[in-house]
Amino acid sequence: MTENYNYRIIIQNGGLKLEKFYVTTPIYYVNDKPHLGHAYTTTAADIIARFNKFLGRDVFFLTGTDEHGQKIQQAAEKRGMTPKEFVDALVPKFKELWEKLNISYDHFIRTTDPEHIKAVQYIFKKCYENGDIYLGEYEGWYCIPCETYYTEKDLLEGKLCPMCKREVVRVKEESYFFRLSKYQDKLLELYEKNPDFIAPDFRRNEIVNFVKQGLKDLSISRTSFTWGIPVPINEKHVIYVWFDALTNYLTAVGYPEDTERLNHYWPADLHLVGKDILRFHTVYWPAFLMSAGLEVPKRVFAHGWWTVNGEKMSKSKGNVVDPFELVEKFGVDQIRFFLFREVSFGLDGDFTYEKLVARINGELANDLGNLFNRTLSMLKKYRSSIVPEPKGVEDELDVKLKNKALATVSKLKELIPKAELTKALDEIWQFVSFVNFYIDRRAPWSLNKEGKEELDRVLYNMVEALRFITAFVYPYMPSSAEKMVEMLKLDKKAESLRISEFEEWGGIKPGIELEKGGILFPRVEYNPKTGEVSIAKTKKATK
Repeated sequence: MTENYNYRIIIQNGGLKLEKFYVTTPIYYVNDKPHLGHAYTTTAADIIARFNKFLGRDVFFLTGTDEHGQKIQQAAEKRGMTPKEFVDALVPKFKELWEKLNISYDHFIRTTDPEHIKAVQYIFKKCYENGDIYLGEYEGWYCIPCETYYTEKDLLEGKLCPMCKREVVRVKEESYFFRLSKYQDKLLELYEKNPDFIAPDFRRNEIVNFVKQGLKDLSISRTSFTWGIPVPINEKHVIYVWFDALTNYLTAVGYPEDTERLNHYWPADLHLVGKDILRFHTVYWPAFLMSAGLEVPKRVFAHGWWTVNGEKMSKSKGNVVDPFELVEKFGVDQIRFFLFREVSFGLDGDFTYEKLVARINGELANDLGNLFNRTLSMLKKYRSSIVPEPKGVEDELDVKLKNKALATVSKLKELIPKAELTKALDEIWQFVSFVNFYIDRRAPWSLNKEGKEELDRVLYNMVEALRFITAFVYPYMPSSAEKMVEMLKLDKKAESLRISEFEEWGGIKPGIELEKGGILFPRVEYNPKTGEVSIAKTKKATK
């Protein structure tokens, strides 16, 4: 985990700047400790950041916390704390979880940071000077937990918020408004000209339909509480949370003063968000940016929500899944893998411990762990752990193995930067399955009995396939990939692997001696009555 606050000029041979990739999580509201949803989005961003570094790009990965608003002021008052004391006590929990999840963020931003306050006030003045902010009066329904205004027709029966199902309050106060209505046609033009701007596709359709129904000007300040960034032209008002929060993506890359850094990293290549805040990122945010004369992000990807045993997570139901506890019980890479293997990224998913255990035992322990174990066991048995020269003439299956490896590299290069994380894992597992199939078909045990020279080629191909798999799984399971690197005696850390080393088959050096190492993914047993997790008795590696 790193925090690089200074702009990094990264150059290649010849003095050319690397291609950049700027990826963000939403900034998380610090009214409680982090949960599985926070872990899900941030791990997704980490996978994408790590893979883009593998591609040789200059990656900037941003995460952080959203710390202003009425909800936080009220929560702090209940505890007899100032809002700043309250958020200062919670922020370390997020950083602690990111450390446990092996999150490689470059900068952790807080909306209470002085440079962020300056950036928000600057963009407010910019939009005001451009004629897009005016003073008026707001009267309508407001949800404090969601920090969102609603019209009467938006509410559920009983005057409930359509998102969190809690009661809304009637608000009447002086407010500054942003001329969102002015940007309706420009937004529709943006969606039409940039079909990849909103993903997945079905989310794009939701947003287009929402904007076509007509946009009303947006209230962007409040006077009924004080915990927020003061409006620079009228300090009786504080800036509404979304105008404040969204600006964090600019603050982190130097807006407005560090123009070199800003011009290098902006626009963001990918905003990752939950489906509940997609509207703010694809309607409000691009409109604010257009008003300020800035480019809009290249892509906004909205993922779904996790339920537990078919029910929404809730403290009252006692079914909230604690990511700290999950990592402690099952292992960090096991959790990182499960989150993106179990459910297609972008759709809703259901968490059960039974599903988690099945994935760990079936795909990590049996498919992948056993593949490493059986390969290195056969290398030890037949060639004293020395990687042989690939002798003999390639047959059709050898060529298929090579082509499958190189094709998987191309597929991942296409899928992961676009946040198609589950599809990418499918491709990786197809390759893992093909390598197991290759071993079964080539049957090294039989080649050894027959004394055939081609055993050297088959063993070499098996080990070389493991090298490719190590690079493939690294973004998802960085700690396990590091163990794989050590087992294969690669001459660098997993995080230093680059795509240029995987554009051709044959990177493993013949003549090196490999060590079998320990078990990569122990099988686990889970007791649903007690919640206890234990390591299952190990099974001997199959042929």
